[in-house]
Formats: sequence, C-alpha cells, structure tokens
Amino acid sequence: MNPNLNLWLIPILPLAGAAINGFFGKKSSRQAVTVVGLFFSGAAFAWALQAAFRFASLPQIPYQEFLAHWIRSGSFGVDFAFYLDPLSLVMLLVVTGVGFLIHIYSVGYMWEDPGYYRFFSYLNLFLFFMLTLVLANNYLLMFIGWEGVGLASYLLIGFWFTKDSAAAAGKKAFIVNRIGDFGFLIGLFLLIQHFHSLTFSTVFNAVRPYGAETAGAGFLTAIGILLMVGACGKSAQIPLYIWLPDAMEGPTPVSALIHAATMVTAGVYMVARSHVIFERAPIALTVVAIIGTLTAFFAATIGIAQTDIKKVLAYSTVSQLGYMFMACGVGAFSAGIFHLMTHAFFKGLLFLAAGSVIHAVGGEQDMRMMGGLRTKIPWTFWTMTAATLAISGIPGFSGFFSKDEILWRAYQASWAYWLVGVVTAFITSFYMFRLWFMTFFGKYRGKAESSHDIETHSAHDTHGQHGHGHGGIHESPKVMLVPLVILAILSVVGGYVGVPGSLGGSNRFDKFLAPVFHGSAPANAQNQPVGEKGATEQTTENSEPERGASAELLFTGISVALAFAGFGLAWLLYYKDPQLPGKIAASLSRTYDAVSHKYYVDEIYAAVFVKPLINGSSKILWQGVDRNVIDAAVNESAEGARHLSDEVRHMQSGNIRSYAGWVALGSAVVIAYMIWMGVR
Repeated sequence: MNPNLNLWLIPILPLAGAAINGFFGKKSSRQAVTVVGLFFSGAAFAWALQAAFRFASLPQIPYQEFLAHWIRSGSFGVDFAFYLDPLSLVMLLVVTGVGFLIHIYSVGYMWEDPGYYRFFSYLNLFLFFMLTLVLANNYLLMFIGWEGVGLASYLLIGFWFTKDSAAAAGKKAFIVNRIGDFGFLIGLFLLIQHFHSLTFSTVFNAVRPYGAETAGAGFLTAIGILLMVGACGKSAQIPLYIWLPDAMEGPTPVSALIHAATMVTAGVYMVARSHVIFERAPIALTVVAIIGTLTAFFAATIGIAQTDIKKVLAYSTVSQLGYMFMACGVGAFSAGIFHLMTHAFFKGLLFLAAGSVIHAVGGEQDMRMMGGLRTKIPWTFWTMTAATLAISGIPGFSGFFSKDEILWRAYQASWAYWLVGVVTAFITSFYMFRLWFMTFFGKYRGKAESSHDIETHSAHDTHGQHGHGHGGIHESPKVMLVPLVILAILSVVGGYVGVPGSLGGSNRFDKFLAPVFHGSAPANAQNQPVGEKGATEQTTENSEPERGASAELLFTGISVALAFAGFGLAWLLYYKDPQLPGKIAASLSRTYDAVSHKYYVDEIYAAVFVKPLINGSSKILWQGVDRNVIDAAVNESAEGARHLSDEVRHMQSGNIRSYAGWVALGSAVVIAYMIWMGVR
C-alpha cells in the first residue's frame, strides 16, 4: 500500500471552499453557497477519517509529509511539511468532525442572514488555518496557522460589524491575542538561537539529552514560560482571558466552533506538543499548573452570577480550559488532551443548544426571560441535558471520565491543585444546573405569545439568528437538530475510550497517546511534578497498585458527591424556591455585584493599561510630538522660507537700472575681496 496519505488535501479543501464562496458567493444562491461550504468541510473530515483508518498501517510514526523547501538561511532551515502522530490525529478528527457538524448547524442558524456566503467563507477559512496549525511539523508553520485562526476569529467575532459591540469584541480579541503572540515569538527566537531549527523532531531530539533544570531557571524554562504566554492568549487563561467572554458577540455557531471546540484549544495543543521542553523545565510546568488551576476556579466563580446564557458558557469554557492546563502542568498531558476531546463534544453541544434556545425565543439571551421551555423545545432540552450532565461530571457521561482523570493526576502532584479543582467541579455543576433550571423549568418569563398560540414551524420560516418565530416558541429545524443529536451521543459515549483501571477499564486513550508522551521525561524525572505514567508514577503504581486504585475510587466518589451537591443546590435555589437567590444576592450585595461585574477586571485593565495608552498616544505622541515638534518644525520652516522669499521678491523689481546697480555693487564687493586677499 502506498504510505502517502496526501495530508495536504485536508487543509486545502476548506481553503478551496473559502475561496469559492468568498469570490463567487455574493452572486450565488444560498443553496449553492451551502453546497460549497458543506462539501469542502465534509470532504476534509472524510479525508481525515481515511488517514485515521490507515494510521496503524503506516511504516513509521510519526509520519511526516514533505511538501516544499521553505526557508534557508545559513544553518537554519524550515520546510513546508506536515506531521501526523497520535496527538495530531486526535486533534485532526476533533477539528474536522466537530467543525463539519457546526457547518451543518450553521445552515439553519444563519440562513436568513444577508452575509450568509461571507459567513461560510470565513468558517472554511478558519478550518484551513486550524488544520494547518494542527498538522504543522515545525513551530513556524504552526505559527502561520496560529496567526491565521486569530485572523479568522477576528472576522467571525465581528461578523455583524455594523453592531458596535461586535466590532469592539473582534478588535479586543485580536489585540489581546497579539500580546500573547509576542511571547510566543520570543520563545521561537530562543529556539532558533539554541537549536538552529524550529522543526519538531530536530528540536525535541536536541532537547532530550538535557536534564531537568532543577537548580534554577535556565533557557528551557524561559522558552517554556514564553510559549505559555502565547498559550494564555490563544486559550484565554489568566491574565489574557478577557477577550473570550466578549467574543460571544459573534453568531452562536462561531462560539461553538472557535471558542469551545477548536481555536481556544490551540494553546493546550501547543503546550502538549512541546511536552519534551516542559518536562525539562519544572518551573515552567509549575507556572502552567498554577495558571490553569487559578483560571479554572476564577472563571467558574464568575459563571455563577451571569444571566446571559452564552456568557455563562463562555466563562465555563475559560474554566474548562484551565482544567486542561492544570493537567498539562502536572505532567498529565494525555489527560489534558482527553478532556480537550470530551470538552469539544459537550461544550460544542452546549453552545449549539443555547443557539437553538435563542432561536426559539426570538433572539433573547437573558435566562431570566426564559423558563418552562422543556416541553416546547424537547429535542433541544434533552440534548442540552446530556451536555449539562457531561460537563458536571455525572458518572457515565464523557466529562466524568476526563475530569476525574485530571483531578486524580492533580492530587498525585499536589493536594492543593486537587482541592481547587474539586471545588471548581462543584461550582461547575452548580452554575450549569442553574442554567438548566432557569432555561427549561418553571414558568416562561419571556414576552412570547401564550401557550395556545405556540406552534412548530417548518425549516423554511425559522431560519436566522433571531428566530423569526411567527407564532411563538418553536423547535429548531432538523438541519440544526441533527448536529445536536450527534454531539449528544458523543457527550454520552465519548468518554468510554478513556475508562481508568480503577473503574474496570484500560484507558485506551492514554495508551493510544503513549508513544507521544510516555518515555520522554528526563533522567532526573523524580524532580518533576508527578505526571502520566512516567518514571515516578510508574514506580508508585508498581509498588502499591491496589492502594492506588482504591484511593482513586475514593477521590472519584468525592468529586461525584460534589457534582450531585451542585445539582442539589441549584435545584433548591432555582426550582424549589426561586425567590431565594434574590434574597441571597440582596444580603451579599457587594460580593454579588463584584462577581456579576466579573470582579471589575475589564474596568481595572481599562484604567491601568488602556486609558494610559490612549492618553499617552493622544497627548504625548499626537499633541506633544506630532503637533508641537514635527508640525511646528515644518510650520516654522515654512514661515521662515516665506519671509526669506518675501525679501528676495523685493529684489525682483523688473527695473533694469536697479539690476545694473546690484551687479555693480556685487562686482565691487568681489573685487575688494580679491584685493584684500592679495594684500595679505
């Protein structure tokens, strides 16, 4: 069998779709735009599937596919080439699979939007850059995809650019990501300085002989921290998380595709891909773990008090990304990627289901104006229920297995990580069931017609973001419901590929990723945070396997109990006694205001960074430098030239006798000067 997988086709297919719809979509019918958008994204998914089926038969893994020579400068060289190993294969299937489902959903959600062709062009463009990022065999090509998804996210977040808040959100996302990208670039420059290459295999082979930098911070620590700065921007971690909640101004499919399933996980993927560097930089790993842990808890607390259904899910995304970084920070890279995959299923579903709810109630996003929708939009209700159970860590659902794996590995590294993580799990369960009860239970609090006016409309009159329901609340069309059902199934069964040994499984997901992560730790790994089955953990498991399994079951029981406790508290406050939350908020008014206003972080950033920059640029650069120095110099020079020219102008009288006098005077001066020089 020919081992050539032609990986280049996977990103080039959506690029072709983006170009066709971008250039010709405006004059084409919506049906034609739909065919192009779905065909090329679906073809990319199909080609990724065939690559997955042939993966086990490849003669060598990682499989590398050379496309062209790219950059040559002295000893430094980078080729345009793709790289496929178990890690990139998982990302490839998640990006193309979930991305294709979101494309299908978008047909119904965006059908009536005048920018329909433009939306699908941007979606396909995003897939191209994300697939380039995932398949790159070197950091430079990864950075091209990294910047490309930043551009695509800017276009998609600000898709409704006539809306000031959407335009501002797009600019905010773009600027904040550039801050993180600056750190990423400096890290790449250090890699070039020390290893004269950015190709993964070359860099990692050069790094492997190094021991862990336990004596202090060395150049690997600096590289690791700088790479993490880039990851903080792209994956919305403290302190650069502020762009993601505002990005909810984009259409809901954008929230699902970019800010749940794919783009925001790029930072996690980059850190996991760079695990060889991080394993030898324990300080950098600790930074990753601390930032991830704090972000998980911090964002979860903000989600408690949000009333916009998409904002709740936005802060939930930030929190869940924190879990992934916590896992990577304690060395449990495969656990972080496992949660990345399950999160793509249930969080993508949560956003799409939220879009279905918004569509049903005429564009309303405030949960206080919802309620009682479970009988009116049953398909949306049951699919969103599956996702809510998954993210809350209820046993049997995908999120239970991946989150439990992270918490167990976190406990092995430090009880502090575990404690913050398990408290965050309780908060997650509470705010998700709060959303569930406020949206689907009780009485409807919105402005739609009474129940006897409610009817279900066909797909032809329910398309569009604002859900033009001409007769009241209605279920979404089938083109939107089919992706919900598929993602609901994945949210239920997706975690069974990683059932741990303590629950009777063999953790096949961990074994699949073993060639990437296991066995790459440095010789002095005992100084590292305890991670995946590396040297330290393997010794523990071999010496006390029964105690380890029983302890894991105990901690699993604790996290499950807290998940149900979160459900119970949400049931009490938002179903049993809906007046109680208002009373609690009134009694804790200052605390509640701080949480509901997101701890005033945006205001603090504006006061400390944004306003000084604006004032400095306007008063110092514009008024001080531009007007008072540059303009003044130009203006004074012009004024001086005007005066000089005015004086010279008077010499040009047009009188011949005057000219003769001036000539005589000049001649006399010259002659006098020559005589004086001769006398000397």
